[in-house]
Order: sequence, then C-alpha cells, then structure tokens
Amino acid sequence: MLHLPTSKKRVSLAMLHTALLFALITAQLCITITYKCNGNPIPEFPAILVFGDSSVDTGNNNYIITPFKGDHPPYGLDFPGSLPTGRFSNGKLVPDILAAMMGLKETIPPYLDPYLSEQDMVTGVSFASAGSGYDDLTTSLSHVIPMSKQPGYLKHYIRRLEGIVGEKEVARILGSALVIVSAGTNDFIFNFYDVPTRRIQFTIDEYQDFLQKQLQNLVKELYHLGCRRMVVSGLPPVGCLPIQMTAKSPVLRSCSHKENADAKSYNDKLEKLLPQIEAELLGSKILYVDTYNPLLDMINNPTKYQFVETRRGCCGTGLLEAGPLCTRSTPVCPNPSGYLFWDSIHPTESAYTILSQKLADLLLHEFPVTRTQ
Repeated sequence: MLHLPTSKKRVSLAMLHTALLFALITAQLCITITYKCNGNPIPEFPAILVFGDSSVDTGNNNYIITPFKGDHPPYGLDFPGSLPTGRFSNGKLVPDILAAMMGLKETIPPYLDPYLSEQDMVTGVSFASAGSGYDDLTTSLSHVIPMSKQPGYLKHYIRRLEGIVGEKEVARILGSALVIVSAGTNDFIFNFYDVPTRRIQFTIDEYQDFLQKQLQNLVKELYHLGCRRMVVSGLPPVGCLPIQMTAKSPVLRSCSHKENADAKSYNDKLEKLLPQIEAELLGSKILYVDTYNPLLDMINNPTKYQFVETRRGCCGTGLLEAGPLCTRSTPVCPNPSGYLFWDSIHPTESAYTILSQKLADLLLHEFPVTRTQ
C-alpha cells in the first residue's frame, strides 16, 4: 500500500472531494437541463414543427411566388457560410437556436425545400411563411401561405413521414414533438394600423377576438392531426418596431404607446385563452410564450444585453428597409450583434438567442426531463 505524507493526504482528499462535488453538480445538470451536457445531448422532443410568419420562416417563401423573400444578401450575413437562406435576419431564428440547444440538429429546414433529407423530415421542419397571419386577408396581396393553409402542409408531411418510419412511429413523433406557433403581428400592421381595412369592420377588441378565434381553430386542427405539445407566441411590442416608429414618430423615434397597449391587451387575452383550449383537448399541453416583455426590456435597457442600438435596424437607415428594400446594395451596420433589429421589422440573431434562452427555460420548467443513461 502506498503511504502518503499527511499534507499530501489532505491535498488528495480535497481534490477527491472537489471532483466528487463537480461530478454531482454535473449529474444534476444532466438531469435538469435539456441542452448539451458534457457533449451528450439530451433532447426532450424528437422533433420541432413550426407554424407562423417571418419570425419562424426558415425559407419556405423561397419556393413560392411572392415578393416577400429574404433569399438575398445581406440577409444571412452571419448565418454559417454567410448564406441568405430565406430567414429574415442576419443569422438563425428561434427554432434553429432551440434545436441546437436541445442537441436535435443545427437548423430547422423549410418544409418546401425539395432536397430535404429523411433525417430532416424525422427531426422536424418549418411550415411558416413570411408575411403570413391568422387573418386570410393578410396574405391576399402577398400570396404567401396563410396560417389557415399551413396545417394542410402538415398533412402532406405526415403522409411522407409514414413512408419513412411507419404510421406508429409518426404518431409517436407528432405526439411528442414541440410545435411552435408564432404569428399575429402582420395582421395588425397590414389590416388595422397601416392599411386600415379591418378597422372599418372591427373595433380593436373585436379584431383581437376574431384573430384568436382563427388561432383557436388552428390549434385544434393541429391537435386533431396528432400534435400535443404546443407553444404559442404572443405579440411583440408592435409600436416599438422600427418601421412603426418611422410611421408614427419619425423625428423622436418613440414607440407608439397605443399599438403597444393593443399588443399587451391581445397578449392578456391569449394568455387566458390557451389554458381553456388545453382543457378542451385531452392530453394536450399548450403554453403561452411572452415575447412582449423580453423585447421591451431589451429596448429600454440595451446595455443589459450589450446592445448599442435598439430603435433602428442594422440594414440601411434602419428606419424602413425590410425584404426587397434590404438588398445587396444596401449598407449594413459594422456590428450587427450590437443591434436588436436586423431590418426595420425583424430581430437580429443576438436578440433571437436571448428569446430562445427564455423559451428554453420555460420548456425546462413545464416539461420535466427524463434522464437518459
């Protein structure tokens, strides 16, 4: 037996104690965190399925006839390979970042991509379409895919997936997948504020209820197709989007308090509605995701998040440019990561990363993790 001097014994015991403590802490983290733990990913969901607008469209509009495209530089400036993939940002969106956090895959591809691999099909896709909304009127001129039509693509996806893994496995994937629903902003901007077509028919309160009825129909349709775990995003502070500040307060660059108040009341209604829908749909889990308060905190407290600019976008003047107005010839700010907004509507990857972390925290709280051996 090896006999150590007393001082060395103390050092060895202290090191052993530290190592054991570290191992215990690491083990606890592996139990409670779905992110990568010691390089060993523990995905809580077998797939991510996404429905919505440009906040979650990873490139579907590339494959349809519409002017609402982000398939050109400088979009994708900070995406791997500096590729303009159709994402309306400088980099990845929340579904991409979340998938990587969970160890599922690095990005969520658009369903309309003709070169989807079988593995991409199995682990999830986005059905979202930039410019979309719950109100079919929102897409009448842009010809993008309305929210009401996106479940139709899910039906087609299910048939294709059954050919890959079989009917029983498809039911398991759908029942355990994380379903992300994110839309509503375009409905208010296109139909109520900037082009007041719906304002002739509805009060703001009535239009909110109208949209949430369409959302309720969508959620129920997704449920009947087999989806059980859903997160539904509320509205951002619409009045603080650079394009809305340009329209309402071009000199002072102040947020529209009226539009923010409308978004907040919409969110309050949605937060109450979702548990009611969940109670009707046996075995479902439907969570409200708050984007309003996190984004407003970024706007009001930029240094807290290492932002240098939160009231204009990185692309061009940052006041008006988006989509076809944010092009290869448009100047770009020298440090996109210091900007909250990439163009006059859409956040940067930096902002989406913060929102992704908050969503991940919510998922950790609401969906307990089963430790894998």
